Amino acid sequence: MIVEGIVTTLSPEGELNIAPMGPKIPADLNFGTFILRPYKASTTYRNLKAGGQGVFHVTDDVRLLAQAAIGAAIEPYPATKPASAVAGRVLADACRYYEFRPIVVDDIDERTTVLVETVAEGRIRDFLGFNRAKHAVVEAAILATRTAFLPAAEILDEFQKLSILVDKTGGPVEHEAFDLLRDHVRRAIGPPPDPKASRP
Repeated sequence: MIVEGIVTTLSPEGELNIAPMGPKIPADLNFGTFILRPYKASTTYRNLKAGGQGVFHVTDDVRLLAQAAIGAAIEPYPATKPASAVAGRVLADACRYYEFRPIVVDDIDERTTVLVETVAEGRIRDFLGFNRAKHAVVEAAILATRTAFLPAAEILDEFQKLSILVDKTGGPVEHEAFDLLRDHVRRAIGPPPDPKASRP
């Protein structure tokens, strides 16, 4: 089972990195050990490879997830507090968090497999609940990271479908996050083709 959330890690120099990530967890939802799959080009991979540790957060803050997914400026910057058992930071507004240490780093492939163990965990607040707009923003964020290898028409079509959910059930935060992602996609893939241009 994959759970979407946010991973924070620190560089060897102590710089905080915030990244969206969907770890693979056991079917019984036990976070004792779980698998992260960062790409080799990612800061998360470099920090973990350098001997770092981290924190996985379950959160309903889709604006932060959207900003981190596309490398946008994170505003407002989230408050954090020191982790209790690892060298890391905990997002102060997360719902739950799991401090972890890597056990095995398998980086044969470009997308690595990092098995981690949870060494401390905590609960800060209740999860808000199911909301279709929040789920739509999560899907849009995933699409926004795949503009380099998914057909532009497919991405635009999916964004159109997701926009209906955001319009119907979203609040100001969900609309802001979705607009940020849609603008990013439009810049990445360019404007839609002009149907008049193909006419004889």
